[in-house]
Amino acid sequence: MIDPVTALATASTAFNLIKKGFQAGRDIESMGADLGRWMGACSDIKKSEEMAKKPPLFKKLFAAGSVEEEALQSLMAKKKAEDMREQLKNIIMFSRGKGAWDELIRTEGEIRKKRQRMIYEQQERRQALLNYILIGLGIAAICGMLGVMGWFIITNLP
Repeated sequence: MIDPVTALATASTAFNLIKKGFQAGRDIESMGADLGRWMGACSDIKKSEEMAKKPPLFKKLFAAGSVEEEALQSLMAKKKAEDMREQLKNIIMFSRGKGAWDELIRTEGEIRKKRQRMIYEQQERRQALLNYILIGLGIAAICGMLGVMGWFIITNLP
């Protein structure tokens, strides 16, 4: 599961480095690593919001309070990321023009697609496997209890 608080902290740190870089007169190309970290964290925030809207079955059943808490954290992180994005857009468009912002948005889309394929799909498969295992164990436990009850009834018949 993606932690929105950690993703927001990563995004904030990277964003602050980017702002300082622009203030120091660095060009956007030299801040590629910070931009990449910021974009990745924003992607994680977006994914955490999606996952909070569709929590896994067992989380709904056994940790309902934490589901609402994660949804709220995801929403707050999303709003903060939107504020950072707007500030970054203004900084880049002021210093480099609209073309630089459009290029950054294209790059962000590519990064998001790669993360979707690499990280998020793997996490979703892992969560689905865990759900199947837990459901299988639950069914096995129920069958075992029914078997023990059946054996107990059969052995104690007059």
